[in-house]
Amino acid sequence: MSKVTCDPVNKRMGARTDAGFSLVELLVVLAIIALITSIVAPRVLGYLGSAKVDSAKVQVKNLEAAIELYYLDSGRYPTQEEGIGVLSARPAEATSWNGPYLKNAADLKDPWGNAYQYQAPQGDTSFAVISLGRDGKKGGEGEDRDLP
Repeated sequence: MSKVTCDPVNKRMGARTDAGFSLVELLVVLAIIALITSIVAPRVLGYLGSAKVDSAKVQVKNLEAAIELYYLDSGRYPTQEEGIGVLSARPAEATSWNGPYLKNAADLKDPWGNAYQYQAPQGDTSFAVISLGRDGKKGGEGEDRDLP
């Protein structure tokens, strides 16, 4: 016959003090966690990549809007040499500049850390603001594609 004791910490009659997990139980739990991680991680990384693409598209639209405001005030688009830096710093020859249109526009980077590319209008073509995507090179597919 075993003796029943009252454990003052647990306040339960006959509580075992040697309870715990075996090594096999711990390994099973770790295997389940690894399995769940291997299933979930690619989806999360896919969402992260598409979020960066969406963020770059929004930033390009904001830069384009700021360039249009610059055009309305000064009557011209920034030259290729000036670039988007004129959106945050007054150019020397500007007579009607009501900026800054963006803070630190010259230092603005896309979500992958690359500088935005500005192409001044030429002939019949309008200006363009481009993110070169994840790889920072012209062309590409998926996250590496250029975003106008």
